[in-house]
Amino acid sequence: MNEKKAVGEKATEFVKDGMVVGLGTGSTMFYTLLKLGQLVKEGLSIQGIPTSIQTAELAKELNIPLAGFKEIEKIDLAIDGADEVDENLNLIKGGGGALLREKIIAKAANQFIVVADPSKMVKTLGSFPLPVEIVPFGAEMTEKHLRELGGSPALRRVNGEPFRTDNGHFILDCIFPSLAQPQELEVSLNKIPGVVENGLFIGMADVLITLNSDHQPILYRKK
Repeated sequence: MNEKKAVGEKATEFVKDGMVVGLGTGSTMFYTLLKLGQLVKEGLSIQGIPTSIQTAELAKELNIPLAGFKEIEKIDLAIDGADEVDENLNLIKGGGGALLREKIIAKAANQFIVVADPSKMVKTLGSFPLPVEIVPFGAEMTEKHLRELGGSPALRRVNGEPFRTDNGHFILDCIFPSLAQPQELEVSLNKIPGVVENGLFIGMADVLITLNSDHQPILYRKK
């Protein structure tokens, strides 16, 4: 059984007719989008707000109607994946490079649902390098400040060239010796000039959909 498919499709049960839905990015969200496309074909009426150009292109292929922020008053529901999820539903996101748009949409949504296969579940965040989105100007100085916070940043590259987000920014993937206090680190990171946003999503997820030991979808809700 495809674990990502089972989890991704389960999330569509939260989507109701007439909703504005934040559409996340990533391998598990691929299956959510496929299922939503099928439901739209069967008559479901929704508007999607994509978190990336990649997601927007797939949604268009699937004939999922898209909207911009100027056209809507609220986002009813956002669905997105995660690179790590701890027992308090805190997340590390940004492995796909869409963390800024993902965080804007998750924050704007009335409900934020996270889809993640069991491999993403951790006791403490930090094994996955924390993505930090930065402006290219002064990137070397921003990297220096991250090192002063205790991080070991590495500029994300693709084919030898710096990776660029959909917003034209760089990403520094940072290893921190401890993420035991992610709330404090999130604040400290965003105080650094040049940092646009970071991949810590603290206290934002309302529902986590993953699989139990029998490989069946299971829901965890924010405590």
